[in-house]
Amino acid sequence: MRYPVYQPSLTGNEKKYVNECLDTSWISSKGHFVNDFEKSFAEFIGVKHATGVCNGTVAIHLAAAALGLGDGDEVICPSFTYIASANPFTQLGCKVVFCDSLADSWQMDPKDVEAKITPATKALMVVHLYGHPANMESLCQIAKKHHLFLIEDCAEAIGSQYKGKMVGSFGDIACFSFFGNKTITCGEGGMVLCNNDELYERAKHLKGQGVVSYREYWHDVVAYNYRMTNIQAAIGLAQLEQAEKFIAAKRQIAKWYMEELSDTPLVFQKAIGDVTHTFWMISALTKSPEDRVNLRETLKVAGIETRPTFPCVHQMPAYNKRFECLPVAEDLSARGINLPSYPALTHDDVVAICKVIKGYYGK
Repeated sequence: MRYPVYQPSLTGNEKKYVNECLDTSWISSKGHFVNDFEKSFAEFIGVKHATGVCNGTVAIHLAAAALGLGDGDEVICPSFTYIASANPFTQLGCKVVFCDSLADSWQMDPKDVEAKITPATKALMVVHLYGHPANMESLCQIAKKHHLFLIEDCAEAIGSQYKGKMVGSFGDIACFSFFGNKTITCGEGGMVLCNNDELYERAKHLKGQGVVSYREYWHDVVAYNYRMTNIQAAIGLAQLEQAEKFIAAKRQIAKWYMEELSDTPLVFQKAIGDVTHTFWMISALTKSPEDRVNLRETLKVAGIETRPTFPCVHQMPAYNKRFECLPVAEDLSARGINLPSYPALTHDDVVAICKVIKGYYGK
């Protein structure tokens, strides 16, 4: 592809830090880069504690396990998200209850969230989809009113802000991903963040096989091996040093797209309210599902890779045992498209991509 939908930028200290790991033989979960990355990332988000893990999905699983969620507990989650936002709860025996989305911001609908609460509801899974913050004021009020845990899935929203405060600093616990297509990457990697000392210690204990501090090879709980390697952390730290640059580039790229395509039928996911949208993906709605198929094929022929927006989780075979209708989420899912959005894209690149889109729409 001439223009992939995403590719990481590895132009900072990544090679230098990884070579240090290799030269010193600190390549597994021991080494100073793990602690350095955890400390720096916690400071970046504005929370007390962070613990690194091997990927973003296990970050969610670890967060849920640390909170003690399990059999029969209901967790409300948006259906319009990547399936990893839901699977860890199901794996722990929870029941995932799906809510609809808002048409303007594409985020979970607080009114539908409150309508789905039952005596069995124990937590809200808040996803900041495609880099746009969810409505944290309303969702925090709902969680407080009903005595629910609030978990933030910030995998797609590193550096996004709601009313001047970083996402990942609102809930009881937050989860981040550093997969290869995320705003900052480790290749694979994740992080669990919180402000509560006890919750942090529980998460650390569970991610490291449940080993105790007072006796070698002695484990007091059935736990997991979810540790981050020193090599992952070395790459992550180098990426974090460039985070503000990456975010500024992606916001500029989004602005270019919106300016160039303002006279086309595409409707972009824009910032709604007092938020900083970091545009993990440059996402827009086509006229119809058929229009999306045809536009994607036109772009593919021109060497431009795209992705559809996520299918609704409630419609997938693993979760569709009973009929549900979430009309806004289903519409966003069926018509959305993600355009190339990596930080190295230039204005000329965006103009070239938009020229193909304009030609498709006869502009």
